[in-house]
Amino acid sequence: MKFKLIYPRWAKLARQTEFHLPPHGPVVFAAALPDYVEVDFVDENLEELDFDDPVDFVGISMMLTIQVKRGWEIADAYHRRGIKVIFGGIATMLHAEETMAHADAVFLGEAEGRMEGVLADFRNDSLQTLYDYLDRRPDIALVGPARRDILKRELYNYKGVQMVDLVHASRGCRFNCYPCAVSYLGGRVFRPRPVEKTVAEMAGIDNNRLFVVDNSLAQDTAWEKELFREMIPLKKKWCSHPIEDKPEVLDLAAQAGAWYVYQAVFDTSDYIKERIKRYHDHGIGVEGTILLGLDSHTEESIRRLIDFLLEIELDLAEFTVLTPFPHTKAYDELHRQQRILSYDWNDYTADRVVYQPKNMSAQRLQELLDYAWSSFYQQESQRIKMVKLFQRVVKKEMADQTYVPRDRSLAGQAFGRTVRP
Repeated sequence: MKFKLIYPRWAKLARQTEFHLPPHGPVVFAAALPDYVEVDFVDENLEELDFDDPVDFVGISMMLTIQVKRGWEIADAYHRRGIKVIFGGIATMLHAEETMAHADAVFLGEAEGRMEGVLADFRNDSLQTLYDYLDRRPDIALVGPARRDILKRELYNYKGVQMVDLVHASRGCRFNCYPCAVSYLGGRVFRPRPVEKTVAEMAGIDNNRLFVVDNSLAQDTAWEKELFREMIPLKKKWCSHPIEDKPEVLDLAAQAGAWYVYQAVFDTSDYIKERIKRYHDHGIGVEGTILLGLDSHTEESIRRLIDFLLEIELDLAEFTVLTPFPHTKAYDELHRQQRILSYDWNDYTADRVVYQPKNMSAQRLQELLDYAWSSFYQQESQRIKMVKLFQRVVKKEMADQTYVPRDRSLAGQAFGRTVRP
């Protein structure tokens, strides 16, 4: 059976450097397919989609809300050719009802142990419209190594820079943050993979740089420390979402190759200031993820927050505006208050204001988002800050004798010899 798995194109943030990471959802899903399935993966962000290529069955994997309308277009095009389509992925779960209008089947939940039955239905011409496993999660031990062999590796680099490979060590999140849908998607119970399986997968990835994509590693201290201990011999360099800033955890993380973390900065408190300092004291960089437009935000507080970010010397910052994605507390509250201004999912890019802020106009918040980007990078461009972060990982790799420059210009950039604003 020839199965074409498609990752629809989507637009990057307007002020974000354009690069593409190998997507995680499709390669994890592909690992759940039986061996007799021949997978042809197309990342539409990087290659053209040939609708006339012979195929038996099409799968569309959607991660982001801004992919859904393009995903529906793709499905409609295949239906006109008489080819059946199944949808899955995070954005499918957030937009399931609308997606069913464009699908032969919609799959909700985690795929391990389920796809043999779905494909049997396909062969018997008895596909169900909806396969809903959201509340029936498989044993986390069933999660095996992702199918990275389906990726066209040469497409995933940025000007010769080796990009990270994505891997996950757990599912579920015990937190239930206001703008986040993870608790809906993966449940409120933290479900760590067996450490030995996670580390074995990391060891088998032919890339020294990893992105551990778990929503938060800071959910179980004993497990977190065991994971980092077992990662030390790998000599991988990695980034992740937050880790605990306890000294014993940070020490192990640094030994395990922690490169930098994505850390939400939500206020100007000493707590945040000291947390960033503890990361830096352990040689771990910080990219701040800065969400603007909460009901507590005023124009004055946003300006004060930008000054604070410069004071605490973040290595990078990414600014977005609050976006009420379906199945989040933000969506429920703003929808109930009739403050959502657009339900066009193409507007849900996280850099467009689609709701009425509490303390300013939507236009003013949009202007403050631009102000935030411009102010933070005024003295030192985003490109220079990225190169400095890259220097850090190269120095770590050289100390471990794991760095092999793939491009002479990059080797120069790593030590600042070719950097220009």
